[in-house]
Amino acid sequence: MAAAPPVPRPLELDPKYDDYDFPTTAAVPLSGHAGYLTEAQQAQVAQLRLMLESEGYTKRLDTLTLLRFLRARKFDVNLSKQMFVECEKWRQETNLDEVVPNWDYPEKEEVFKYYPQYYHKTDKDGRPVYIEQLGNIDLTAMYKITTAERMLTNLAVEYERVADPRLPACSRKSGVLLETCCTVMDLKGVGISKAPQVFNYVKQASVLSQNYYPERLGRLYLINAPWGFSTVWGVVKGWLDPVTVQKIHVLGSGYQKELLAQVPAENLPKQFGGSCECAGGCQFSDMGPWREEQWAKPAKWEKKEGAAAPAADATIQNAPADVKEGAAAAVGGSAALPAEVKADAPAPAAA
Repeated sequence: MAAAPPVPRPLELDPKYDDYDFPTTAAVPLSGHAGYLTEAQQAQVAQLRLMLESEGYTKRLDTLTLLRFLRARKFDVNLSKQMFVECEKWRQETNLDEVVPNWDYPEKEEVFKYYPQYYHKTDKDGRPVYIEQLGNIDLTAMYKITTAERMLTNLAVEYERVADPRLPACSRKSGVLLETCCTVMDLKGVGISKAPQVFNYVKQASVLSQNYYPERLGRLYLINAPWGFSTVWGVVKGWLDPVTVQKIHVLGSGYQKELLAQVPAENLPKQFGGSCECAGGCQFSDMGPWREEQWAKPAKWEKKEGAAAPAADATIQNAPADVKEGAAAAVGGSAALPAEVKADAPAPAAA
């Protein structure tokens, strides 16, 4: 018998931390999500906040952020606290709060010749669409243009930009709280010869989402999946939470119909079966509600006048050493996949 839907319940906001200027009720009535918390879950938010305050934490203690960490650890307050503390330690070690407002990535166009990664408009549910193309990855050539540290720093900066301003703008336009993205990962060209390079970089990148950006996966479409991939996925998905499995769609070369059912043709780049052809290329346009005057607002992290800037070459140095293998690595998933996979997969998942 199906579980009864959660009872709507206005989100209890903390005036000290919760200064949202966008909707705070989730689009879908799911337990543990904003607007559908039980009394016990709301109390767990307050408990987690008090525990963190008692240890001196003052940033990112807003209700929606704490809820993401709680959901990622099945509302186990102690495990959620541990995850949050480790995230804050990483942010401090990498100086991320100072890097984000000043980040410049002039090599982006050259890097994208080998590895396009970009946000582009929204899906039918109003969420940002994130696109990755892995088929041309050539780390030897890419590391002549940039460094692994700069690529990982750029990935972290883009995660920060998802949190603000992209998702708030999408929420304003949709009229409901949106906290996740729709990811399209193109595996065309990823054969046996390229698999080790793709796997190595994905392992380095996945630590960011696994540990520091939980609950950002809305849907994932793996398109142009090579022969044999479906067999691997059939094994891996047995280790995952059914809710996570429902978000992941493994498609071959005939993916267009299913993908277009989720992403409107006018929002999907033409090369993937849509009709969008942004001037200068969709991969460089960054088009979406966050670029529309009616919905966009300055990000809270934007550089304040007179603020000191970190060194121009500041980068995240420690991510590769922290890589943890899990089911997502076995699948060869993107940085957008492992955040939820890791939480649900058993230890022997690595292949």
